[in-house]
Amino acid sequence: MSARSLDALFRPNSVAVIGASADPGHVGAVIMKNLLGGKFLGPVMPVNPAHDAISGVLCYKSVDTLPLTPDLGVIATDPDSVPEYLRDLGRRGVGAAVVLPPGWAKLPREAKRALSARMLEAAAPSGIRILGPSGLGLVVPGLGLNCSLATSEAIPGRIAFISQSASLFSAVLDWAGTKGIGFSHILSLGDRVDLKYADILDYMAQDPHTRSILLYIESVTDARSFMSASRAAARNKPVLVIKPGRKLWSIYPPDPSEGRDEVYEEAFRRAGMLRVGEIDALFDAAQTLARSRPLRGEQLAILTNGGSIGIMAADALLEGGGALADFDAEASESLSDLLGPNWLRHGVVDMSFDAAPADYAEALRALLRSPGVNAVLVIHVPFPGISADAAATAMAEVLAKTNRTVLACWMGYDPASGGALKTLNDAGVPTYETPDQAVSAFVHLLRYRRNQELLMEMPASLPSEFAPDPNAARAVVECAFAEGRLTLTDPEAKEVLGYYGVTAVASQFTEDADDAVAAAEALGYPVAVKIVSPDIPQPFDVGGIALDVTGGEAVREAAEAVRSRALAHVPDAHIEGYVIQEMGKRTGAHEVTIQARVDPVFGPYVVFGQGGIAARVTRDKAVALTPLNMSLARDLIFRTRVAAALKGAAGQPGTDIDAICLTLNQISQCVADLERIAAIDLNPILATPEGVQVIGAAIRLTPEEQPNPHRLAIRPYPRELEECVTLKSGRHAMLRPIRPEDEPAHFAFFKHLSPEDLRFRFFGVVRELTHTEMARLTQIDYEREMAFIATAPDEDGAPETLGVVRASTRPDNSSAEFAVIVRSDLKGLGLGRLLMEKIIRYCKDRGTRELTGQALMENGGMQGLADKLGFSVVRNYDEEVAEMRLPLNEPGPGETAPA
Repeated sequence: MSARSLDALFRPNSVAVIGASADPGHVGAVIMKNLLGGKFLGPVMPVNPAHDAISGVLCYKSVDTLPLTPDLGVIATDPDSVPEYLRDLGRRGVGAAVVLPPGWAKLPREAKRALSARMLEAAAPSGIRILGPSGLGLVVPGLGLNCSLATSEAIPGRIAFISQSASLFSAVLDWAGTKGIGFSHILSLGDRVDLKYADILDYMAQDPHTRSILLYIESVTDARSFMSASRAAARNKPVLVIKPGRKLWSIYPPDPSEGRDEVYEEAFRRAGMLRVGEIDALFDAAQTLARSRPLRGEQLAILTNGGSIGIMAADALLEGGGALADFDAEASESLSDLLGPNWLRHGVVDMSFDAAPADYAEALRALLRSPGVNAVLVIHVPFPGISADAAATAMAEVLAKTNRTVLACWMGYDPASGGALKTLNDAGVPTYETPDQAVSAFVHLLRYRRNQELLMEMPASLPSEFAPDPNAARAVVECAFAEGRLTLTDPEAKEVLGYYGVTAVASQFTEDADDAVAAAEALGYPVAVKIVSPDIPQPFDVGGIALDVTGGEAVREAAEAVRSRALAHVPDAHIEGYVIQEMGKRTGAHEVTIQARVDPVFGPYVVFGQGGIAARVTRDKAVALTPLNMSLARDLIFRTRVAAALKGAAGQPGTDIDAICLTLNQISQCVADLERIAAIDLNPILATPEGVQVIGAAIRLTPEEQPNPHRLAIRPYPRELEECVTLKSGRHAMLRPIRPEDEPAHFAFFKHLSPEDLRFRFFGVVRELTHTEMARLTQIDYEREMAFIATAPDEDGAPETLGVVRASTRPDNSSAEFAVIVRSDLKGLGLGRLLMEKIIRYCKDRGTRELTGQALMENGGMQGLADKLGFSVVRNYDEEVAEMRLPLNEPGPGETAPA
């Protein structure tokens, strides 16, 4: 289905209501009332063959008889008729439809599924987009468009609210009206037969009327497109999300197909979004993110005329994971001169209840000059004779000369009286009714900043390159599956992990005690003896493990003993044999665990936490989506409590954190490569200053005959696109997708570009790119953009970047825009053509319909290359640019060629 512009949905000039009704309780009547009762200026055309007029508006018998083609159609007829009306609207050229059929909610699941398929089939020839079915529709306050079943009037604003819940749609509208909160768009997605979160996020990310995006999510069905759209949107503007079930699902697990809450949490973090828990917090955080200045650190100073209130706010800050500010000597001296000797209480500045407006201004100036203050919360407590309005005015004058984040709480102040709050709001200061709300909003700001930093952080290189052998590992897995087994033996699991470079103690599977003795002799003493039984998943629980066994007779006795103990606990258990295993080196070691699982929504993810028996008690763990890199692996480790012990304390040496990170990367790669793997359990892993050693390993397989090869929510590095080339000089180079680890080489690459080449590439003067800008160039989403670099070793063997070509693809894959640049001292070697041919092949194979680009008029070299490669080159002398276009693939059914 075509991904045509959603302007027809979000900015229509005219609306047709199919199934408009005069019955006050009918959906079609409510839609007509809301459309006509608002400030929508375009024509509203009811369609119903049984009426001549509805609500005083001429009614039309069919879509064909409409006097003009509407941008948007609303279908409020019975569910069975919806596909045919979609077909009629599509033939007429309507761009989008809101589908609100009465009785849809009561249909059986199978009937809904069949009707949804018919709707998509009907819409396909024309590419008409569908919102719904079900839900409550759409409100665009800035247009006066209320194309919904909600009766509350929405205030125009800069927040887009997208809800999967119909009930929350109405509740938020009512609640926001009482708070004076405005919206750019309010959208109820319904059953998402066509339009999903990804489509809406892509639109809102580019919408100039939307400053922040708020989501209410119950479930995600298209994880990869959701993650791509979310990550792209979060780079442009704040994206906040509420998802219910954080506590409930931890007690009563949901339907397995709905995915785990902790994986949703990690997906939101990985996308750079901020998850909040309540509606109030959602809008408070949105206000803070939209209005506050960029936060340069995490230390908050609290300035107040009520000392006790300030201490309570400090408690809330520390409990929420925030930090109080430290003041430098200059700030401390200034505050002492102003307020006397008793003003400081560990980051809280107590001005006393009778503080004058000038005190607010001077104290705030002193705090904002202090390097250790990243943000200030000003709390005003009402006292007789103290003007709240004057204090706000004095504070606002200071704020005009700072770029720090300042929040305000004017307690006991009547919002209806205006004055102080209006002054603060006009100065761009987020204001809150209580200190707890203000502190909570600041903590949300911290979490958002951390998520954004994670999105932009440059990962360190792997401490050692590992070259996995997925084909060999897959052979082990497929052999077990062919034998009808869904669980690998301990030696098989370690063999698979060995192909990914994971260090594990050696082990052998034996069927009887005699073979156990032979295996122990081969491995060397001491050894561990462990029973193997499909009926006993945890041998330790039934005494099925013996440790530090030395000598042949001792091994024989241990084998019989663990067998007897196990059968005493589980008499009917089938004992397949024993695993004989080397004893790991435990001196000074910490036990950790690494697991891999496959979420039904977001695909493979990795779990890290405390290992051994203690893990059952502490439940100390954190999760991360695959694929990982060193930065993401380190972040995963330090989200657990055991990380403090791993760093070392009280004279004890720390463990090799890099080695743990490498193992996490190896397990991440393994579960990503081998689609048949359903779970990996490494427990315990011994972490020491010298590295890591896996003691116990288990791998479980999926019973599916054809596992999903595209199950990862985030597309991994496409290694299959690597290619070796030879330049005209005879130098060999690798053409490959760019990686975040290429950032240092990319900085060096830009230093080899002449000012003219930089101007040709960026259409202006560029002196130096910041880390954030460089991160955007090297940390790309392979699902919707691609950058190929040419890289080769320099004289010292270090990799250097020779050139780069990139293509940014529209979400609907209708076109991609390219840009290419070659190091200034390497021109004439054919590298530019090699890079362009590479990106053309990639876009064509991806199904992109057209490749486009622009060049400054004076950049004749780029225009000449484009002409040789088959591009049409059109020179725009007014804009002084040349437009280059290359058709790649024909449009599909219901699609049109790019404009």
